[in-house]
Parts: sequence; structure tokens; C-alpha cells
Amino acid sequence: MKTRGKPAGHYTQAARLHNVIRLIESRQGITLDELVEETGVDRRTVHRDLAAVQEAGYPLVAEWQAGRKVYRFMTRTRQIAPITFTLDELVSLHLLRSLAVMLPRAPFGNEIDALFAKISAALPPRSAAHLERISRVALPRLQGVRDYAGSAGLLTELRRALLYQYRIAFSYLRSGRQTAEYEVDPYTLVLAKGGLYLLGHAHNRNAVRLFAVERMGTLTVTRQRFEIPDGFDPEACFSDAFGLVSDQPMRVSVRFDREVAQTVRERNWRPGQIVSEEPDGSLLLSFEAAGTLEILGWILSYGSHAELLEPPELRRELRRQVKGMRELYRKKGKD
Repeated sequence: MKTRGKPAGHYTQAARLHNVIRLIESRQGITLDELVEETGVDRRTVHRDLAAVQEAGYPLVAEWQAGRKVYRFMTRTRQIAPITFTLDELVSLHLLRSLAVMLPRAPFGNEIDALFAKISAALPPRSAAHLERISRVALPRLQGVRDYAGSAGLLTELRRALLYQYRIAFSYLRSGRQTAEYEVDPYTLVLAKGGLYLLGHAHNRNAVRLFAVERMGTLTVTRQRFEIPDGFDPEACFSDAFGLVSDQPMRVSVRFDREVAQTVRERNWRPGQIVSEEPDGSLLLSFEAAGTLEILGWILSYGSHAELLEPPELRRELRRQVKGMRELYRKKGKD
């Protein structure tokens, strides 16, 4: 039978004290109930551990905040060295901040702003002035970014489940507008194609699955803890994928004409890709990847400048789609 908090284990008092100190240091304040939940021991044991922490010389204080008694360390008892950055580091920092526009404003964007405010407050005056001066050093121009305006609450709960490794239950809008119910151990958030995806173990499928966050609804965070399998590598879930979809890998070969050859040549599309130049200035690109729809969409984005050479079955599917497009536009031209 599972209990609240972390899975049961045989921990020495020294290990527990280290864990308690880490939890208090990593938060602005933590309650007794939260310590009980995080350490997996009873309230009496947590009380003893807090007393031992204080006896060890840590500046532990207890105070009431919003009707809750919280424990924290008095940071004023030690001097913290000022944070300093080089100009190059500040530029890189703002470049990272500009990329954050792909994330939902709530809760991530607001917290990134708060993080930069803290960094600015901790900087020496000269560095703070430089930070303000280069605030527009990077300007993101992104298309197709997902709208999460109504998902702030869901994202907050999802992040809590990810941090504390709680199983979640949610409804999910699948293709064809059908809704299904899932129980999932959330492993990680994936940021791709202007949107957020959840990668986790779906218990009703007994497999690792990927879920678009904007399709998730009525999410419930359970109190059932889970452990991520030893050796689990999120990157490995996409090792064969051209984008996000991993199905049967195939060998893909595409010829790009001279008008777009330079653009294609300058990018790394897949690990192990082979690029060869043709006498007429065209370019042959070959690689192995999975994801039929994503590969086809990519080739179609180049229009008549790209010809799919192999595999034959994918070439037939591309021909079918092009024929459908031709019929569609012929019909529209007659209206």
C-alpha cells in the first residue's frame, strides 16, 4: 500500500537531515506538512530533525505567513558576494530571455520577468546599467506560437506534478475531436514547434506517449508518487524522428534545385545526413528519419524546388497529395 510522500526507504538520520536542509534552502519557506510529505516520515520525526538542524548551528527560524507556520533560514546572517557578469554573458542571458516568448505568459513568462528582476537587483550598479542597455539585443520573430491564455491553471498544476513526481489524470482531445481519459506519470516538458508537449508514461497504454498541452483538459494531480525509470533518456524518444513523431524510420533522399540549394546546405537537418553537389548546381540530401507527415510537410514547403526521390512509397504519397492540391485549385479557379 502506497503512502503519501516519497516511496518508503531506509534512510539514516544524517541523510534525512541533509534532505531537510536542502528543502529549506531551496524555498522561501516550507511548512511542517510539506516537510512530512517530501521526506516521507511522520510529524514527530520531522520535529526532531528540525531541532537537530538548529542544534547543528543553522539559523533556522519559524514564522507565520498567510496563516501558515513556515520554516526558513535567516539569510541575513551571512554576506552573499555580488553577482557579476561579463558583457558577453549579459548578451547571452538576454538571448535566452528572448526565446522565452515561446513559453506561456502564465506562469513561465511572469516568473522569468521576476527572475530577471532579482538578477538586476543583485547586480552591481555598472552591470545593472549594462543589462538595461542591452535589453533589446535580441528580437524574436516567431510564427505559429501556441495560445495558452486559458491554460495558466493547468500549467501550474502540471508543473507541480513534474516537480514532485505526482501521477496526473486528464482528459485529452485526440485527432478527430474524440476525447479520451488518461492516467500519466509526467516525465518532462518538451518545447517544440512553438508549443509545449508532455512526455510521460501513459498507464492505460502501458507506454511512453507525447501529449500536446493545449489539448489537455480537466487535469487532476493525484497524491500517488512515481519514479522515473533508471536510465530513462527523453532525447532517445525522438532519436529517429524528423520532428516529434517516431514511427518506422526510412531512408529519405531529396533533390533541391540551385535556387534553394544554398539555404538547404547551410542547415543540419538530421544526424548522419549526406549532402552531395550536382553539376547543375542542385543538391542531393539524404538521411534516415521517421515521421511521414512531418517529412512530407517539410518537402511540400519547398514547392517545385524540391523533388522526393526515395523511398518509393513516400514518393507515391507525395504525388497523391500534389494531385489533390492541383484538383483543389483547379476547382477554385472555376468558381
